[in-house]
Amino acid sequence: MTVTKEESGESPGEDSGEDDLSGAYVPSRRRIERERYKRARARRATAIAALSTLVTGAALCLVVISAPGWQRTQETFFNGRYAREAFPKVLEGLWLNVRLLLVCGVAVLVLGMLIAVARTLRGPVFFPVRALAAAYTDFFRGLPLIINLMIVVLGVPALRLQGVTVDPVLLGGTALTLTYSAYVAEVFRAGIESVHPSQRAAARSLGLTNRQALRYVVLPQAVRRQVPPLLNDLVSLQKDTGLVSIGGAVDAVRAADIIVGRSLNYTPYIVAGLVFVALTIPMTRFTDWVTARMDRRRAQGGAI
Repeated sequence: MTVTKEESGESPGEDSGEDDLSGAYVPSRRRIERERYKRARARRATAIAALSTLVTGAALCLVVISAPGWQRTQETFFNGRYAREAFPKVLEGLWLNVRLLLVCGVAVLVLGMLIAVARTLRGPVFFPVRALAAAYTDFFRGLPLIINLMIVVLGVPALRLQGVTVDPVLLGGTALTLTYSAYVAEVFRAGIESVHPSQRAAARSLGLTNRQALRYVVLPQAVRRQVPPLLNDLVSLQKDTGLVSIGGAVDAVRAADIIVGRSLNYTPYIVAGLVFVALTIPMTRFTDWVTARMDRRRAQGGAI
């Protein structure tokens, strides 16, 4: 039995609105009041959040400033004169870190994809390839990055091999690529194995070869699903580019270290750290946005 709005005691158009004589939609009074109430609550919540943030920040500043040894800490780590001296030099060195990130990032993605594909090859004839790929990932994922850098950046020049570069930037980039390719390879492999076997079977039933099915069906889905963890690895790579300074390359960290060694004031390290944080935060927020977007699409049943 259908109950009309008149029988239920609700006036027509109270919730959904109604059309006027010209056919234009006119929201109901109840809907207008509900929207006004939502906006008022949002403004109130924003004001409360801003006030609580100011109060919390003021309390933290008061605790820090009144703590014993604050004056000495300020002179050692937050000295304005050394910060102004270090900032342009740190920015100049940061350009090296950015270039390393771009070049190593591309190399890591390509090498990681090749290793992941090698680990997922089928058939007994490919067992040696799978074994080598697995050994590579196990070794470089277990080897600390700092040790890898020391071996490559400091150890390779000691061999005095002809035709082998001794440039710490190139050697440091090579070490970063070797280590991060192992991590990225596992990310790609997880994405490949997450694609249901029916996708490959359907591609094969349409006449595609195994290589074509991998290229056109499996890999596109695997890469889309693994975008968030891949971006996280790139964020980590961006921070670890500062480790190439152990070989003498003048990047942001080394530029700060030179000033610290001369002045015995550690403010330049704080400046370099803040510069890296400022560079990393946008990438982190972009990763969070991509992850949330993919989660929403997955919840709605859309394509991943």
